[in-house]
Amino acid sequence: MTPLPVAAGREVARYAWRVVSRRPWLTLAVAAATVAASVAGLGGPIAVGWIVDGIVSHAGARALIAPIALLAGCAAGGAGATWASGALLAALVLPPVGGLREDVIDAALRLPLDRLEDAGAGDLVSRTTGDVEQVTDAATGALGAFLSAAVTIAVTVVGLGSLDWRFALAGLLAVPIQAWTLRWYLREARPIYAAARAAEGARTATLIEAFGALPAIRALRLRDRALGRITTSSAAAVDVELAATRAATRFYGRLNVAEFVGLGAILLVGYALVRGHAVGIGAATTAALFFAGLFGPVNTVLAVVDQLQQAAAGLGRLLGVTVAAGPPIDEREVAGAVAGGELVARDVSFRYPGGRTVVEGVNLRIERGHRIAVVGATGSGKSTLATLIAGLRVPEAGTVVLGGRSPARLARARRGRAIAAISQEAHVFAGTVADNLRLADPTATDAHLRGCLVAVGADAWVDRLPEGLETIVGAGGRALSRHEAQHLALARALLLDPAFVILDEATAEAGSGDARILDEAARVVMRGRGALIIAHRLDQAASADEILVMSEGRIVERGAHAQLLAAGGGYHRLWSAWADGRIQLR
Repeated sequence: MTPLPVAAGREVARYAWRVVSRRPWLTLAVAAATVAASVAGLGGPIAVGWIVDGIVSHAGARALIAPIALLAGCAAGGAGATWASGALLAALVLPPVGGLREDVIDAALRLPLDRLEDAGAGDLVSRTTGDVEQVTDAATGALGAFLSAAVTIAVTVVGLGSLDWRFALAGLLAVPIQAWTLRWYLREARPIYAAARAAEGARTATLIEAFGALPAIRALRLRDRALGRITTSSAAAVDVELAATRAATRFYGRLNVAEFVGLGAILLVGYALVRGHAVGIGAATTAALFFAGLFGPVNTVLAVVDQLQQAAAGLGRLLGVTVAAGPPIDEREVAGAVAGGELVARDVSFRYPGGRTVVEGVNLRIERGHRIAVVGATGSGKSTLATLIAGLRVPEAGTVVLGGRSPARLARARRGRAIAAISQEAHVFAGTVADNLRLADPTATDAHLRGCLVAVGADAWVDRLPEGLETIVGAGGRALSRHEAQHLALARALLLDPAFVILDEATAEAGSGDARILDEAARVVMRGRGALIIAHRLDQAASADEILVMSEGRIVERGAHAQLLAAGGGYHRLWSAWADGRIQLR
């Protein structure tokens, strides 16, 4: 598997800058509230120093009034400023984070099917779960803690300098140790966290593959092999996490050395200054408390850098999905392509990674109102060709164009009206029948929905549902039969109103009442549109304007039904075998 790309650091930085620069006044308000909260935090040490001076000078009880008032005022002001800072920061970062999650999901839906298959479901799942959670946690908690702690450090250093410049100088002795420690940790941890996210994606992919293949694993007695793969991927993820923990332990140990050096220097300077009558005991006490109060903020800043680094790695993986998908398509571009009027494939070839070529040198042209049927034995490449024409896969060679544009790109439009593909596996989404239909057009009224159901003949069974259009279907609701699911998919395609439709076994088996109903529904959907029909029953192909016969990925015959029968070639043999019930075209 080839994982989806990861955005470069520059892309991550540009995204963060866009978030901040789009709302400058809110950013300034966050900064102002954070500074106010940090300044208020200095009131405690100042008040304590004030009280110490009062005790040393044997001042009366009235001397406590001012420092206690300072403590109360700073506590109240600090609480209000802290609340405002948190609320404003949430307003600044949460909407973009929510939008990012939507952008990533939208980008994933715009990716070509073969790119998703090549990456594996686990890679995408881990990005849209673990990485989103990492970024959200950083935006809502770590970022605010980082800003508050960083401002507190700056304000406290200024406070130390206001007492005596030598206090500030003594406190700064810890900075080289902290800076060296942080630089070492960033260098060590960055590849570790990138590897951790990748290992998590690989483990998720292995688990999803195993869960999805449980029946086959049991039937083929592959339990030990599946468990071995899960164990290997899990062990790799655990090894990376242990490496991260070892690095973090060394990181905090070195920070403790910096704290010892800084506080020791402050106490020595305070002792010398008090002995020399340069400052009072209260000022020395305040300086020591100022520096001790830096332990938490400094550790917070350095620890949060760790969290922010993890979040940056996650953000890079999320933005990588949007990079892989490319920019969204403007609806005007879709309209321009549809106006071109023809869907054309030229020398199209495709093979799956590590496999043989399944489509080779295919040429076809579909005009509006023109129906082409593709037939062939099992494994001839029919369904793969359908995904290439629909734009769900990108050809390895050759081109597929609609109005001069690639359907693979047009298929990424959110509500594109270019091409609708209905596969043999019609999915029923959890929700009401109306919800399933409105995936094609969220603005459609109930009357419009009912009109589409009537047009394709699905209104009869929908009306028999307990709540009609509002009946819950899919997971957690009423289970629909395969016939009903296909019927619903055809109604949805009609509501979408595309210029071209691709039907891959979109109807039922021949000879049943369901088959006749779905065949008629398919004819309604194709009316006036260009259509490519992957015919798994040859009677579906007989009425097409042109029939393409595929064998081993190539088109070996083409023409109308009567022409091909008269030619006595491969199509004639297929028709005879199918009519006798000797083959099934899957």
